[in-house]
Amino acid sequence: MLMTYEMLRSSLTKYKAPDIKIKRMSDKNEIVKITKNLYETDKNTPGYLVANAIYSPSYLSFDYAMAYHGLIPETVYVYTSATFKKRKKKEYHNSLGTFTYCDVPAQVYPFGIEIISEGNRSYTIATPEKALCDKLYSLKPIRTKKAMKELLFNDLRIDIGLFKRLNFNDLNTLCDLYKTTNMRVLKKVIGDFNENNS
Repeated sequence: MLMTYEMLRSSLTKYKAPDIKIKRMSDKNEIVKITKNLYETDKNTPGYLVANAIYSPSYLSFDYAMAYHGLIPETVYVYTSATFKKRKKKEYHNSLGTFTYCDVPAQVYPFGIEIISEGNRSYTIATPEKALCDKLYSLKPIRTKKAMKELLFNDLRIDIGLFKRLNFNDLNTLCDLYKTTNMRVLKKVIGDFNENNS
């Protein structure tokens, strides 16, 4: 369970020195200090369940979400999340994992996000289409369809069959919102796939 420092302290009022008790619990890994004012009381909690709370607003995206949806074959051990208007990349380390946060344009932030429930907890994560767009947004400009296909299917190792199963209507809508070179080229690649399927 996620608890602020104040919540945790108020739950330990039976102790003469709650602050010292909190420090001892943290040192013994009975609780996990997530950030300066945030603790997780279950040390076995998966990192993805706390990623949104560490730095908010945010949602899991980029490599982590792409791996989660099976778009890329690699296992991703860093919890990569998208934010907006934070202006610089943030990184946090604790016993639950490494967490990184990068900006996406404010106008695209609310779109393509799923809320996943797990037990009595939930977290937000990008759809596969949004995760791909966020990833491409974070990379240097790709100016040709050939180079974009090389990036998608060789460098990122996205399976072509999985790519074809993406919702191209959603992808096109998202591409228009980002207004970047990579998105314009991605739309052309999508166009090629649509032509081949028609």
